[in-house]
Amino acid sequence: MLKRLSLLAPLLLTAPLATAEEITLTGVDAFQASQKSTCGTLDQGVVRYGVFEGRTWSRVPGEKDRHLFDVLGINVRHCLVVDDATRGKGFRSVSREIMVYFDPETGEIADEWENPWTGKTIKPIHVANDPVNMRSIRYERNEDGSPADLSRTYRRYGDVTASSAEIPLFYPNPLGGDYQPYVGGMYHAMEIFNSFYDSERLLDSGNRSVGESHLAWSRVAQWLPWLEMGDKPGLMIFNATGFSTFDKSLIPERLRTILDERYPLYWTPPPLDDDRPNETSWTVFKKFLEAAE
Repeated sequence: MLKRLSLLAPLLLTAPLATAEEITLTGVDAFQASQKSTCGTLDQGVVRYGVFEGRTWSRVPGEKDRHLFDVLGINVRHCLVVDDATRGKGFRSVSREIMVYFDPETGEIADEWENPWTGKTIKPIHVANDPVNMRSIRYERNEDGSPADLSRTYRRYGDVTASSAEIPLFYPNPLGGDYQPYVGGMYHAMEIFNSFYDSERLLDSGNRSVGESHLAWSRVAQWLPWLEMGDKPGLMIFNATGFSTFDKSLIPERLRTILDERYPLYWTPPPLDDDRPNETSWTVFKKFLEAAE
């Protein structure tokens, strides 16, 4: 278990039990809050560790949901900070991330798994995505120098301020062919993030860092390709909680061991000027298939 998550409880207990206060930030305040929530700080190149753990479920029409895996992962990032004569200040996050699947009954890493629908023993491909970057720099102003629409509404619960984001995904599946718009097969998912910050650190422009923050993450998505489910109806639900910190020593020992033994590269983020295309579970699996040919 990640004992650091317990830090959220006292923060919430200090908040009033009344309806949340909605706070809408605009202009520079909105830009700085966006940068701090993404990077943790307004400073360049400071490494931030986002640790999360949770569970993965299946949902198939007509049958009981199944607890497939437990998951544990980390995103390791830092941010490029720029100052453009026309567009003003800007930032871009660059990162790598892993997420490892565990057998919920034994607690061991699931390097082999028997698919309960097909009866076939398969090798799960743990998430190791390098890179996971913002596609472009986010600026204070538009290309013509006019103020960018950066307004964002947060919910403040006393000492804790929360932000929510739903990210619907719908794009051609990397494993598909040239005719997906005609026959289907698009990748369809939704990522859901709820993040919790110290109110004063996030909302006060005089604070350059949010310190430690907490998160809840969910994903509703199609079957992962390595499950070899083909066109069987159903989907996967991921649900996890976690925290982000600048303190490397707070990474749980189990996760530190996994990084040391399996993914040493993922201790550090990519270089700030990294311009490679992002990787996903689907693009990684495609490369795995191509390498096996």
